[in-house]
Amino acid sequence: MRTRLVVFISIIQAILFLGHTFVYVTGAYFFGGWAASWQAKLGFALLSISFVGASLRGWYSFHPLVRAFYAAAAVWLGLASYLFWASLTAWIVYALSAIAGWERQAIAGWAFAAAVAATLYGIVNAAVLRVKRVAIKLDNLPQQWRGRTAVLVSDLHLGHIRNYGFVSRVARRIAALRPDIVLIAGDLYDGVAGDFERLALPWKELVSGKAAAHGVYYVGGNHEEFYAHTEYLPAILRAGVRVLDNEKVEVDGLQIAGIHYRDATRPEHYRTILRGLQLDRERASILLLHAPVRLAISEEEGVSLQLSGHTHGGQFFPWTLVVQRVWGKFAHGLQLFGKMRVYTSYGAGTWGPPLRLGTKPEIVLIEFA
Repeated sequence: MRTRLVVFISIIQAILFLGHTFVYVTGAYFFGGWAASWQAKLGFALLSISFVGASLRGWYSFHPLVRAFYAAAAVWLGLASYLFWASLTAWIVYALSAIAGWERQAIAGWAFAAAVAATLYGIVNAAVLRVKRVAIKLDNLPQQWRGRTAVLVSDLHLGHIRNYGFVSRVARRIAALRPDIVLIAGDLYDGVAGDFERLALPWKELVSGKAAAHGVYYVGGNHEEFYAHTEYLPAILRAGVRVLDNEKVEVDGLQIAGIHYRDATRPEHYRTILRGLQLDRERASILLLHAPVRLAISEEEGVSLQLSGHTHGGQFFPWTLVVQRVWGKFAHGLQLFGKMRVYTSYGAGTWGPPLRLGTKPEIVLIEFA
């Protein structure tokens, strides 16, 4: 595991260094002067290692200065991404406009200004929570569940950027919706250090306030794999959240199942676990699984509705296009796979750069028909 992590970090850092080099070379050529100075070169070199450095430090510390460093590095990572595409655009436009004789500084200036504007919009857009309302009809749904509502929330990524204030805001929005049940589909935490007792308090208030009459249920995602279970699970359990540990529960006649993300990585292992839950095919069932994977197996084993997150829809352009290519129609929204319905949420939070462009942070309110 440690070897794989070192290799992964090395690859990411190499990509970031090359990307920053390209932006520096573009700025030096188009602007000259200060942009070509050794100070600018050193600055870009340091900025290229800022996010990896902040992440490594952030895994072990929740100190305010560490959190501020992590947040600044994450914002810069988002801006750097758009500066990369701005640089590429500047070179293309410059090459195509050589005959027209456009000023190269003006070309790069407009491209870089657009990158800054996109980043600022993305940060604001990512901070505004939306409620997505969707009606889902399930065969063999217990009569008492028709007309009832469930909240699906995923990918809060609580950590150094979004922490107690954010989870409190999410919990208040959920409470205002007065759902019958709340379902948390993983990546509640970001994988960095955190004050887990405090971060669990809003869920305790939600449970004790009986805003969700039939409880709050949670299954872990891939980012929870960065922790030992003893770090974060006890606080969640004390808050009154029901952690689904590869199990099925009956909630007023409705089957609710939850399987760990890691146990869905191997198809046959996943099938064995799901089959062991003994879902009653004659009654509706809901499966909480962090990512929209193994859909064929879920459908074969009788799942009526799979609720997932994980993809973020790509979070911000142009990665939205990549995610659409990888996940297809299951990147976001309500879809049909055979007889099974699948809803993939954009998620409420962000990972890495705290920005969204082309996606929206969402809390999903499901009404059962």
